[in-house]
Amino acid sequence: QNNTQSRCQTRKRSQFRPQPAAARKAASVKKVKMGSNEDTASPLLNGNSLQSETLSPEEQQELKAALEELEEWKLKHEKADTEKSRLILEKLDTEENKKRAEREALDLLKQQDLNTHAFNNKKKTMEEGLLDIQKKNDALKQKLKDYEEQLQLKKNEQASLQQQHKIIAEIPEKKVKFTKTRNSEDSEDSEDSVNIEGQFTIIQRPSITLKGGQALITFEEEKVAQRILKIPKCTVTFDNAKMDVKPFNVMMDPSVKFEVHFSVSKKTVKFSNAPPVLSDERMRDRLEMSFSKPSLGGGEVESVEYNKESGTGLVTFLNTGVAERLTLKKKYPVDTGHPCREIRVSPDFQYQMRKFQTFCGVSKRTVLLAGIEDALDEEDLQDNLEIHFQKPSNYGGEVESIRYISKTTGSAEAYFNEDTVEAE
Repeated sequence: QNNTQSRCQTRKRSQFRPQPAAARKAASVKKVKMGSNEDTASPLLNGNSLQSETLSPEEQQELKAALEELEEWKLKHEKADTEKSRLILEKLDTEENKKRAEREALDLLKQQDLNTHAFNNKKKTMEEGLLDIQKKNDALKQKLKDYEEQLQLKKNEQASLQQQHKIIAEIPEKKVKFTKTRNSEDSEDSEDSVNIEGQFTIIQRPSITLKGGQALITFEEEKVAQRILKIPKCTVTFDNAKMDVKPFNVMMDPSVKFEVHFSVSKKTVKFSNAPPVLSDERMRDRLEMSFSKPSLGGGEVESVEYNKESGTGLVTFLNTGVAERLTLKKKYPVDTGHPCREIRVSPDFQYQMRKFQTFCGVSKRTVLLAGIEDALDEEDLQDNLEIHFQKPSNYGGEVESIRYISKTTGSAEAYFNEDTVEAE
């Protein structure tokens, strides 16, 4: 009991020390444990009877709380050990994962270096290839530009030639006189018996562009024009004023002459606008059947040519006269199994250009006057020029025609007849 009391007194004294509550509880628990090894303290552990005899209720309650706290600390210690073990295992796993990640990172870095090297090589190769392609593209562009320039030059040259040889003229109507008839004994298979042939000769009239401030004067006699051309300049007087004009030879633009030979078939007609509703073979059969009907103006068909893509073709009859009759109608109904369609009919003709010739000429009786100023109206100035060049004192003669173009008018095209042109 003395030992127990001394311990209780010691416990009471320790309560007044400035220690943490946890340290005080742990110390009291330690004392209880240490007392359990001694014979004097064994009664404290044997039961509640001894506790009630040796300790006060307050001390018993404190002891009970200390024991409960001890049990709590034991549980916390066990949990801490368990948590420590778990953390150690996680640390080991983390270190293993870290080493594996480091190895993978090294492998990835190596692979990245290899990929970067391969990418740089490929990029360099592609850049070199792209540079070569760009050089070739530039060369092709330059070649294309050269070709376009050459094409433009050719087009300009072609336009100039077309302008020089352009023919704008209406073909006059001519009466045809038949001189003889062909006997029926002649060969029916000859080309002349199935074709109507003809020929046109087309001659472009020589011309010259008369600009503003110029005049063309044609004399009745050639010697007058030649005499005027020998004068360096002609002084024309009008209304107390003078004006110098210069005479020049008339060099006309190139002209052309050619023949057009044509041949019109008396047995064959062309058709167009045929509907592409059937196959080629069936469409030929339908066309042959339609053109063979005498009630529609047709006749016995020898052959049919048909182009489905263009809807055109040729129909050849055995006898003459049918083609002429159909071409006069211009349209012909064709039964294709669908609603009846009308197709256009036209003559079958061939033409060819022959004996194409170009030439240029110089007028012997016409003189070009240049350097004329618009001092008067166009008609008045033209009359003054005609009066001046009619006088023999001015080396002139009888004037057949004169045409003056003022600068305000612009320009005009002058045409010549053949009797005023000497071909070179």
